[in-house]
Amino acid sequence: MDPRAGAFWVRLKSNRFPYTLTILVTLGVGILIGTVISFGVKGQETRKSDATPLSVPSPRQLSSQFAQVAKQLEPSVVNINTESTIKNPHRGRKSPGDDEDDNPLDDFFDRFFGGQGGQGGDGSPLRERSLGSGMIVDPKGYIVTNRHVVEKADRIRVKLQDDPPGVLHDAKVIGTDPETDLAVIKVEVDHPLPAAKLGNSDSMEVGDWVLAVGSPFGLQETVTAGIVSATGRNIVPQHQFQSFIQTDAAINPGNSGGPLVNMDGEVIGINTAILTETNSYAGVGFALPSNTIVSVYNQLIGPDHRVARGSIGIMFDAQENPAIARVYGGGSGVTISSVVAGSPADKAGLKLGDTIIAVDGKSVKSGDGLVADIASRKPGAKVDLGFVRNGKKDDATVTVADRAKLFATRLNDDEDNGEDATPKESKFGITVRAITPEIADRLEIPAGKGVIVQDVKPSSFGDDVGVARGDVVLEVNKQPVNNEEDFARIQSSLKSGQDVVFLVRQRGAGAQDGTIFLAGTLP
Repeated sequence: MDPRAGAFWVRLKSNRFPYTLTILVTLGVGILIGTVISFGVKGQETRKSDATPLSVPSPRQLSSQFAQVAKQLEPSVVNINTESTIKNPHRGRKSPGDDEDDNPLDDFFDRFFGGQGGQGGDGSPLRERSLGSGMIVDPKGYIVTNRHVVEKADRIRVKLQDDPPGVLHDAKVIGTDPETDLAVIKVEVDHPLPAAKLGNSDSMEVGDWVLAVGSPFGLQETVTAGIVSATGRNIVPQHQFQSFIQTDAAINPGNSGGPLVNMDGEVIGINTAILTETNSYAGVGFALPSNTIVSVYNQLIGPDHRVARGSIGIMFDAQENPAIARVYGGGSGVTISSVVAGSPADKAGLKLGDTIIAVDGKSVKSGDGLVADIASRKPGAKVDLGFVRNGKKDDATVTVADRAKLFATRLNDDEDNGEDATPKESKFGITVRAITPEIADRLEIPAGKGVIVQDVKPSSFGDDVGVARGDVVLEVNKQPVNNEEDFARIQSSLKSGQDVVFLVRQRGAGAQDGTIFLAGTLP
């Protein structure tokens, strides 16, 4: 053996104990650390054992549902093209070169009255073309849309989803309802059309997902998503039959008349208006509920093609005020602020200050509830009213009248002389309504002054002299006009051949722009 190798083994043997001790200590420390870690892990497992694991749903589930609803409904949504003749398009409102888009008040009025259209440089009549949406509700070609989409149109044409480019179908108006801004039109086709399925709008709750379908800015088959932001929203107090679903689904010009749909693919509203300062989407849109659509549609397709609503001929404050009840001693109920002369309420002995507390024994909780109840009854029906006068309860039996005839002046439709008589048009051809505080504030008009023009009949006297929707009439022949009754009274006193001068704050004009005269001679 090599002496050097022998020396190595001698040294190794002499140092064996320290090496062994080192290895044993290292192993012990490792086992101890492993035990601690194992105990900690087991402790954590014990603490988590009673918790439910969290999971993330697939992002494709919701988008897939949207896609399914869109595919289901799109074939029943149509694009509506209208053409109309605009008289007095310029009217001297703007100087050459002025930008009409700079006026925010035009956007405000457009929310309720619709756009005004283009202007001719020489003030001559011109053709206006506009776009809207609608939905097929009957395979035979019946389509529901907004009245403001088709009103005053000389020609209405409909583009169906499956039509080749450039193919349009002429449509005729079956009936319209100004109270709800709804219209029914019809196209003649040789095959059944895909009809939308209507849902119950009363089932919708704030937070429910909805889709809006239509043709914003002419872009057909556009689908936007949002939620129900509010229900029962009244944006124009004078329109008692317009209670809207509010949504943040994007709605823009051209969406009017298109459907608002729930996640079951059911139409629960028709997109009607937007609240905006820019005339485009601002997150606040309004759709007329499907339950209202069904009620109006079923009457418009009937023999008379009109909606008959009951009325007893009373008026009351739209906003409930406890002070009124305290002063007149009626408690809960609806306190009458005016009674139409010769109306059923007048004939039954009801008076200003009476508080209606019950209809056929059912308590009256609000003015909207009272109107909805009476309006749903057919003219000629009898109703028992409970009311309070000077703190004492009484009752009366009232015969319901036709609201359109009872409020003929306000609805631009004179009362018939007989059941088969043709209604006469108003002398001016102008429909006006009271100015809301919001409009008065925006126009810088003192509260209680003037009336706003809601509609002007084409080729009427008012149209010929230049009165337009959105104008504010302050005086007629130097007589102040502060409400609809003033306007109707002055109008009825004028005869053919007399001069008529309107003092008008034109639509879009501010206080600094002043007022103008629009005048002519009654034909």
